[in-house]
Amino acid sequence: MMLATLALAGALLGTVPHNVTVSTPRGNQRIPVRTNAAGAPVLAAPMLLAALDATVRVANGWAEVSLARQGFRFLLGAPLFTFNDRLQVLAAPVVVTRDTLYLPLQFITEVLPTFLAERYQYDATRGRLVEQPARGGRTPVATAGRLPNGLRRGHMVAVDAGHGGVDPGNPGMFFPGGLREKDVTLQMSLLLREELTRRGIGVRMTRSTDTLIALGDRGGYCTQSCDLFVSLHVNSLPRKRGFTSIRGFETYFLAEAKTEDAARVARMENDAVRFETANNEEAPLGGVDFILKDLQLNEHLRESARLAELVQSRIGRVHTGPDLGVKQAGFMVLTTARRPAILVELGYSTNPEDSKLMTSAAGQRRLVTALADAVVDYLLEYERKTDAAADSGASR
Repeated sequence: MMLATLALAGALLGTVPHNVTVSTPRGNQRIPVRTNAAGAPVLAAPMLLAALDATVRVANGWAEVSLARQGFRFLLGAPLFTFNDRLQVLAAPVVVTRDTLYLPLQFITEVLPTFLAERYQYDATRGRLVEQPARGGRTPVATAGRLPNGLRRGHMVAVDAGHGGVDPGNPGMFFPGGLREKDVTLQMSLLLREELTRRGIGVRMTRSTDTLIALGDRGGYCTQSCDLFVSLHVNSLPRKRGFTSIRGFETYFLAEAKTEDAARVARMENDAVRFETANNEEAPLGGVDFILKDLQLNEHLRESARLAELVQSRIGRVHTGPDLGVKQAGFMVLTTARRPAILVELGYSTNPEDSKLMTSAAGQRRLVTALADAVVDYLLEYERKTDAAADSGASR
């Protein structure tokens, strides 16, 4: 209802343009604005979607539009669409006329700027939709030494698929086909590698197959040549009354646990050490002594916390469950990373809705895209801070 109300207000306050311009890093495209049988402004989908580098599939009474790694499903002949499995209302229906799909003008004036605000902005005074994949007010273009998303070349991220091999992780109560946590984290990690690579970011995997990597060895994949360490996991709860109703996502960085639930999650993930061989002669420490055994970790806590905030913000736009917040706890897997490091609990395998999101192709793609967006956000922010610091030092 919110979008329909906004569209009505826009129609009352301004005039409909004869053309709109779609501005992207690939160039500008002017698209004529038509009117449907009821007089509502519409755009021919083929021209619009080509300008946005998007695809469309029409079948079974629905038009499925995919762009920016996101999906919109429009019900043909009705003013309705779904995004992230939630039904939304339009001011005009989506129709097919003479084999051409027409979308309401509202799709670029309100839908994209509302649901993909970080990527699309609409300038009503100029009748212009601007695509800006990175944060900031400018459309990023490739420049010398930089990628189209504005990043410098040469970044490296270590991606850790939780558990593996003889360590299955939690059993995945509502996962289909006998999948377990180790399977889902590997699927998601491989997709994240693909997405980060597509954005020009190097990836170092702690594992790319179903094998066991010792907890104490995983952080070693992120040392001097690495920028970030991201560990993916799936949460679960012990059987108790109402436990299947608990769902949501949370991101951790390394510090002493502040809550009992954070400590519980750390104990659950750290318990994977029991699957390792007995060759490790160094007994694991506990509590604050274990967390702070290397004071070098402290310099990365603030950056780790910031990365965790960005991950929570991005995932919150695509996850269908509640945002459980940024938390801190003593995860063994994070202790040996020499760069900012986080552990993401993507949802609960003991909840059917979260399980569906984490195991469906569309759900995995949405989550992975959000994670990659957060990584780019963090690296851009970090570059701006270091550039500012360098400029300040040079001016002294």
